[in-house]
Order: sequence, then structure tokens, then C-alpha cells
Amino acid sequence: MLHFFEKLVHPYPEAEPTLPPRRFFAFLWACTEGIRPWLLLMTLASGLIGAFEAGLFAILGGVVDWLSTTAPDRLWADQGHMLLLLAAVMAASVLLVGVQSALKHQSMAGNFPMLLRWNFHRLMLGQSMHFYQDEFAGRIATKVMQTALAVRDTWMILCELMVFVIIYFVTILATLGSFSGWLMLPFAGWVALYAAAVWYFVPRLAKVSQAQADARSLMTGRITDAYTNIATVKLFSHSQREAGYARAAMREFMVTVHGQMRLVTGFEIVNHALSMLLIAATAGAALWLWTQGHATVGALAAATAMALRLNGISHWVMWEMASLFEHIGTVRDGINTLGRPRTVLDAPDARPLQVAQGEIRFEHVSFGYGGDKRVIDELNLLIRPGEKVGLVGRSGAGKSTIVNLLLRLYDVESGRILVDGQDIAHTTQDSLRAQVGMVTQDTALLHRSVRDNILYGRPDADDAAMVSAAQRAEAHDFIQGLTDPKGRSGYEAHVGERGVKLSGGQRQRIAIARVMLKDAPILLLDEATSALDSEVEAAIQQSLYKLMEGKTVVAIAHRLSTIAAMDRLIVLDKGRIVEQGDHRSLLAQGGLYARLWAHQSGGFLGEEAEEPEEVGAG
Repeated sequence: MLHFFEKLVHPYPEAEPTLPPRRFFAFLWACTEGIRPWLLLMTLASGLIGAFEAGLFAILGGVVDWLSTTAPDRLWADQGHMLLLLAAVMAASVLLVGVQSALKHQSMAGNFPMLLRWNFHRLMLGQSMHFYQDEFAGRIATKVMQTALAVRDTWMILCELMVFVIIYFVTILATLGSFSGWLMLPFAGWVALYAAAVWYFVPRLAKVSQAQADARSLMTGRITDAYTNIATVKLFSHSQREAGYARAAMREFMVTVHGQMRLVTGFEIVNHALSMLLIAATAGAALWLWTQGHATVGALAAATAMALRLNGISHWVMWEMASLFEHIGTVRDGINTLGRPRTVLDAPDARPLQVAQGEIRFEHVSFGYGGDKRVIDELNLLIRPGEKVGLVGRSGAGKSTIVNLLLRLYDVESGRILVDGQDIAHTTQDSLRAQVGMVTQDTALLHRSVRDNILYGRPDADDAAMVSAAQRAEAHDFIQGLTDPKGRSGYEAHVGERGVKLSGGQRQRIAIARVMLKDAPILLLDEATSALDSEVEAAIQQSLYKLMEGKTVVAIAHRLSTIAAMDRLIVLDKGRIVEQGDHRSLLAQGGLYARLWAHQSGGFLGEEAEEPEEVGAG
């Protein structure tokens, strides 16, 4: 039976998630898509349970009255039918609680937040590179995880606590009214005072909880940042510096914790005082009514039991309300990240890119990473099918930016980019990137097996194709000798986060094998062999030349010798083309390329004095 309830909510829907609204209640409502019928059913069951529990006190009063007026030997004869009805109602309540609990714990406790994580994660994967440049990866992951739980708990409290409590109190007041209208007064007064306490404390708890959620994600982001860049931390002997950096965030977090706990302590004291006042007032009123003959012993017992029960329930409600507004603060904080609109989107009429030849054309393209300074300025460039082009220029000239725009990691601010006559702004991003293979200078591998990393280029490839790609990339031999702490070896060995268990050259060769396996018609090389030693580079260069055959190639290298043999070199300066031609003709011109070639030192490009480049420009 429990398995049936576990299958009611599917946590991994295939449909692409839509961007949630940034208004709080609209965001909460959007998050319930796919579970609303079961949420409603759980709410109705919670309300019925509240009415049943409150009704038990009326039944208690009736039982006490029966016992006070019925002889023991006549109890079953006079009240037997009522006892059987009571037993049936109590038995039915077990089924009701079972259904409510199964819906809460089997259908939603795990599936609901997982559904949200699944959708939030896919939304984050669709965000632009600019989004990730402005955020800690750990901070984003924390918001995905904690916001999913906070949304679930907010709905659970609203649907279970609020409905249960409202129906419970209404039933209690109705029961007391049936005994004596005077017995309603202590409870009504308590409700008013308790509501006033909630009105005072809860908004303050909500405010501090939102600040706490943000402080928590900042703290987690800083800690994760240190772990992600642990090699740099150790290289510069900055363990203490990183500890201090994290401690500053921890102190900010603790400020919010202390503020929250002060409010909770105050709420606890006020709540207990109100509970004691309720018990004393109810018991006193019931005793007075009994002495006056206006209330039975059963009414006295039921009213006192209700007051005692509310002492426990009020503490539960207090903590649940505090938790509710902590969750609300967490959700509000998460909305700022999870509800942020994507800046690079597929157009409504986007079609898959079809590449038959591989011609690339930049028409009046300008771009500046959102700043005032243009990194690319009115660029016009035609790269013919199968042409091998090298991009040359000082740092900040726009070389890497051209590659980023071609991959549509950013959208151009003006102009357009065409591939085989198709404007890439009107093609799907996935189809565009599927037609492009790229090897970068900063190679990051996934914390998975070597096999998984190479097959990332073409997941449906067989082992023979994978090994062939590794051999062409001069990677097969060292892969055979790899092992990891769990005893996996060769292609099954895991490479560590970002490939930290491998040398720079090994990571680069696996990355090259991945691109070779992908075998896309357009090839982008951004310092593709910079991490390799001379002997391996020479071997890889031959493999790259083979890989380039029949492809349109755009290559960037600071070591001009690695791209001197390209069909054409494009020399960039301040986002514009200032020279183009082959290596010999450019040297003969005696222009910028000739000066850069002359300034080579040890095979690397010597930098000339220039204005500081903007972040992101390349």
C-alpha cells in the first residue's frame, strides 16, 4: 500500500520547467504543479483529524457524565450502542490518520522536494555564463537544496498546521459552547492574546530568517570556494587566510542566529505564561459553574482537559510558526536566485542548426559584457568552409570573446553571427554546441571516471571508438596506469574534482580525446596544447592536424608558433581586425603581427603596455 502512495508523485517530469514567478505566493503556488490534488487531499484529511481530536473531549465529557449517572451494572445496557459507535469512530480515525500520513510521508516528504530540486537544477543549468561568473557555485547549490526543502515545509505547515489548528479551535469552542457559554470566554481570551503574540513575534522571525538564509548560503559558498580551489590555497600557504575568510561569514551567520534565538526565547516565555493563565482561568470558571449547578462533572473534566491539551499544542504551534517563517525567509532568499530570468534563451522559432559546410560569418558584431567598453566593435569576418583560421592579438583584444559569442555563451549586443547562412540566434543552443568541438586552456574534467569524461563527447560511442580517440590524443598509455582509492583502474578510474588527480598535460589529453570522439564539423582551439610538454605537444599536434581535416577551425594561441601554419591569421586589436593574411605575408607587412612575433620570449607572447582589460574580456 505504501508503495502505491510513493508512486503518486513523479519527481522527475520530462517537461522542461518554466521560470517561476518572483512574487512569493505566486512562486509557492507554481512549485506545487504536479502535486496539487494530493496536497488538497492531505489538507482535507488534516482538517478531519483536527475535528476528530477536538471532538474526543466532548466524548470524554459524555463518558464522565454517564459514569456519574449510570450504575455499573447498567452501563452496557444503557450506553452500549454509544460505546460501539465510539469504538467504530476511533477505528475509522486510524484509517484516516493512515491515509493522511501516507500522503504526507510517502507521497510528498521525499518526492516533493526532489521534484523541486530536479526543476531548479535544470533551470540553473540553463543560466548563462555571466550568471555563474557572479555567483559562488556552492552558494547556488545551497539555494537549490535548501529552497526545495523550505517550499515543501512551508506547504506542509500551511496545509497541516493551519487547517488542523483552525478546525481544532472551532470544534473546541463549539464543544465548550454546548456545555456552557461561559466556558468559551477563557479560550476566546487566550486565542486573542496568543494571536497578538504571534502578530508581534512572527514577522520579526521572518525578517531575521531571511537574513539567516542569505548568510548561510554565503557561508557555504565561501567554504566550498576554498575546497574547490584547494590547490591554490595550499600553493600560497593561505589555509589560515581562508579560515579567517570563512570565519567572517560564520560570524555574520551567528549574528542572525542570536537574533533569531532571542525572539524564540521571548515567544517561549510568553506562550507558557498564556498557557498557565488559560488552565487557571478554565479550571476556575468550570469549578464555579459546577458549584452553581450550571455545568456537569463531565463538562468540568472536558474543559480542563482541553486547557491542558492546548498547553502542549500551543508550544507545537509556536515552533511550527517559527519554522514556517524561517522557511518563508529561506524561500524569499532562494527566489532571488532561482527566479532570475535567463539572459541567453532559445528564440520561440528556434530550429536545430544544420551544418553541411561549416561557413562562419560575423556581420557588424559588437559586444561589451554589459559594460561601457566594447570588447568587440563592429566586427565583420568570413571564415570559409574548411578554412583554418588563427586569432592573434594581445590580451583583451577580443579573441576569446569571439569564441564565446560563436558558441552563444553570450548574445551579441548588435549584429549577427551566421553558420552556413543560419543566424545562430534563431537556432537552438544545444544543436549549435553539438556542431562545435572545443579544447580550452583551462581544462576541467568531471569528477567521474575517465570513460565518462571521454564519452561526454559522444555518449553513444562504443568502447572501440573511445579507445581510438584516446590513442589519437596520446592518452591511452597513461590511462592504462591510472588507479583511484576505491581500487578502480584504467578507464574506470575516477579523476577527482575538476580532474585534480591528473597532471595538466594528462587532463588536456583527455579533453582532446573527448573532442576527437565528438568529431564536430567546427573545431575551436583556445590554447589547446598550452599544458603539454614539448615532446607530447609535438605528438598531439599531429593528431590535431588529423582532427582538423575537413573541418572549419578557429584557433587561439599566445605561442604564435603553434598557429603560424594556419591558412589565415586574423590580427585583432581593441575588438577590431587590424591585419589578416598568412604568416609570411603578415611578417612582410611589418605591422602589429610582426611586432608580436618579434616580442616572443621563450615561445610566449610578450605583453605590451595597455589599459587594464574588463573582467570577462578575452
